Amino acid sequence: MKQYDFLIVGAGLYGAVFAREMTDADKRCLVIDKRNNTGGNVYCDKIEGINVHSYGPHIFHTNDKSIWDYVNSFVEFNNFRYSPLADYKGHLYNLPFNMNTFYQLWGVKTPSEANEKIRDQVKKSGIIHPKNLEEQAISMVGIDIYKTLIKGYTEKQWGRKATELPQFIIKRLPVRFAFDNNYFNDKYQGIPIGGYNNLIDGLLKNIEVKTNVDFFNSREELSKQADCIIYTGKLDEFYNYQYGYLEYRSLRFDHKVLDIPNYQGVAVINSTEVEIPHTRIVEHKHFEFGVQPTTIITKEYPEEWTPGKEAYYPINDEKNNRKLKKYMELVNQENNVVFGGRLAEYRYYDMHQVIGSALKKTKSMIK
Repeated sequence: MKQYDFLIVGAGLYGAVFAREMTDADKRCLVIDKRNNTGGNVYCDKIEGINVHSYGPHIFHTNDKSIWDYVNSFVEFNNFRYSPLADYKGHLYNLPFNMNTFYQLWGVKTPSEANEKIRDQVKKSGIIHPKNLEEQAISMVGIDIYKTLIKGYTEKQWGRKATELPQFIIKRLPVRFAFDNNYFNDKYQGIPIGGYNNLIDGLLKNIEVKTNVDFFNSREELSKQADCIIYTGKLDEFYNYQYGYLEYRSLRFDHKVLDIPNYQGVAVINSTEVEIPHTRIVEHKHFEFGVQPTTIITKEYPEEWTPGKEAYYPINDEKNNRKLKKYMELVNQENNVVFGGRLAEYRYYDMHQVIGSALKKTKSMIK
């Protein structure tokens, strides 16, 4: 009999939820993570009494009441609503695109005026069959919104010209003909009171966790300790990159403590000029309505991913999808390994989707 039922590689949301559910089902779990902390990319550093989202801002949102109740059973969530701004050449615009944005762009005050403005610009573009992201965006919202709020941000985010990006990246653009700055439409939204570490700590309570443990440094020894491996790391790394690297975009964060109580008055301001290298500035105290005498801001810089950097956004283009298909053929041959989460499935997940996926998997395995 092996020491554990499950070896869970990765202490992010997927791994933590899986460990919680299986532990509650009387299974023996060991969670390991190569970082020196748990939580994956939702981990927060506490600095000057402020919970700093160390790997970029995370706003929890879902329409699924069962998932909302689930996370609130571990920590109470506040009522934060994400209402970012965009800064273009010194002018501020509300996001997502709504009547406030249209008034700031054109001075229009009614939905019919805004709708007509967009329709006219789309018609003048003459684009019927978009061939790239730029044409796709213009064919949906017109040239003004595209140039002011989409082009620069997107080109920085992906490190490529918008004319070189596939149109599927912008599958849809939310356009609201109402004065509503709430970025998400979901019924349930918020931030854990006291930060995401409280959520992870609740999920992993009374579960054996080892940090600073790299699975690949002791793969054979660790694998012998459990009947089943739950793997949440990079899919291609698990198979020693035998079909080549799956590509990502990475990020670099520049955190600064400022000796003032309020820097920008909002949690996030996007910088949509391509000449400005960062994509956004995050002021973390606003996620929890902080009143500390100091504040902390983070400038976020997109980067090309290279081995050794953190992998954030999968590049699901044709080239990478061909590699993914080959790796998935190997996955389908596994009997005692479960691949779960953003990196192991090579797909972008929102937090509620990661949690839902882990809950679904544990439920099916317990049955």
